[in-house]
Amino acid sequence: MPTFTSYDGATLHYDLLGDPTLPHLVVQAGGAARHPSYLGDLAGLSGTRHLVVLHQRGVGDSLHAGGTAPDAGRWTELAEDLEALRRHLGLEQIELLGHSAGTRIALSYATRYPHRLARLCLVTPPATWLVEEHDDSKDIIARHSAEEWYPAFLDALPRYAAATTAEEAMEAFVAIAPVSFAHWDDTAQLHQHIGQWYPEAQNAFTTGVEVDAAGFRQLLGQVRCDTLVIAGDSDGLVGLRPPCAVAELFPHGSAVVLDNCGHYPWVEQPEAFSTATKAFFRPV
Repeated sequence: MPTFTSYDGATLHYDLLGDPTLPHLVVQAGGAARHPSYLGDLAGLSGTRHLVVLHQRGVGDSLHAGGTAPDAGRWTELAEDLEALRRHLGLEQIELLGHSAGTRIALSYATRYPHRLARLCLVTPPATWLVEEHDDSKDIIARHSAEEWYPAFLDALPRYAAATTAEEAMEAFVAIAPVSFAHWDDTAQLHQHIGQWYPEAQNAFTTGVEVDAAGFRQLLGQVRCDTLVIAGDSDGLVGLRPPCAVAELFPHGSAVVLDNCGHYPWVEQPEAFSTATKAFFRPV
């Protein structure tokens, strides 16, 4: 079981997927604090890169990798685990992919260690905390008003918004989940059950975090690596316009919008996602 020692002595686990002779791609799962099994191999990206999939502290096999559970961390500081992993891998620079809440950690890493990034890919990033762009998620959700699940979603929405703990939020999220997908079909419903969530790590993720968004944007403007944002045109969780606006913060940023796609593009549009990621993580 591959592990490494992080900056504070915590022992953390990571998975290795694909051909070890290929260049490494460090992968940060989202959730927040969801077991990275929900990522699979990112629609075959393991055929282009050797995926190094971190189990966030307090999550999955990192929960007791060193015999005791490490302290859960705020997303701003979790970037230091990525830097410790880079050192462990012996890499001068890393290629980094983050999904959803994991993009917060990836962005924090970019602000702290821009010179250590070779490429950065942000998949369906929540971005209303960072960019001054209209949140069109409500418009996307409204397209589903005739769906069978929609009344239950409306009933759960106030409880989800008012939740003060991860446990409360996840209880309501069962009815919120359909807005994550363009189509709440059998494939979507099956995928939603993959990857356990870890409430203690979820609760720690944003506790006490205060971000100067303007200062954060300024720091991202100094990140010189190629950066790709992948967004879904039917992502009711984070919208479309805010994620796309994130790409504009980077000097070498670009965005790809996948049609008929929600928050998990490798699930709903695997071919389009594979085309976008393989073109970005081209041979080196």
